[in-house]
Amino acid sequence: MTHFLITGASRGLGALLSDQLPSSGDQAWLVSRSEPNTGKLDGVTRRWIEADLSQPGAAQRIASTLGESPLDVLIYNAGIWESNAFSSSYRPEDISLSETMQIMQVNLTSAILSIQALLPNLRRSASGKIIVIGSINGLENYTQGREVAYGASKFGLRGMTHALRENLRADRIAVTCVNPGSFGSYWMEGGRLLTDTADRDDLISTEDMVNTFKWLVSLSNRTCAKEIDLPAMLDAI
Repeated sequence: MTHFLITGASRGLGALLSDQLPSSGDQAWLVSRSEPNTGKLDGVTRRWIEADLSQPGAAQRIASTLGESPLDVLIYNAGIWESNAFSSSYRPEDISLSETMQIMQVNLTSAILSIQALLPNLRRSASGKIIVIGSINGLENYTQGREVAYGASKFGLRGMTHALRENLRADRIAVTCVNPGSFGSYWMEGGRLLTDTADRDDLISTEDMVNTFKWLVSLSNRTCAKEIDLPAMLDAI
């Protein structure tokens, strides 16, 4: 049995991984504001933790729910961006302080706090893994990213994972940052697929995405994948 915890589990990459990554007999805690798909009949025990990662108390709420349960795989998946991001109307001087702070809280600060709170659970695993979802917008060689707060938060996640890895080597907890490129919408709710544009030819395929994470989860505690850049074939990188 593998014990998973996946944040941002109601839509996008989090919904995809919550739906397809665990296998029969596994247990998955799914963290999100809106209720994710927990009723799939595939032998996986899925439990919803209602939490808003923009709020400072979210990390302790998650940790309190787990109690002393072991945690084998923690996937921190969260990504919000400026309201006019990825458009020709974006100008960094138009972004308010409150919007910038919320982006940094959800994408970076909450990641640090959640991992801190869950380290006791990860240390109860024989092969603990932390997988943080970055972005190609946080890479040095990506020239298309203009969104300042979003890019800074994803760049910061990479620094966090590298520093955290050095602290957890003795525990044999692998820390990996996955930097996906263009990926479509994927939204499961109430056992139904509500939205799926993720298999368009210009986007990363859902199968490739899931297989990447299955490979990471399969690694023993003798190996650590430090960072994986996963752009779509047509991404300018």
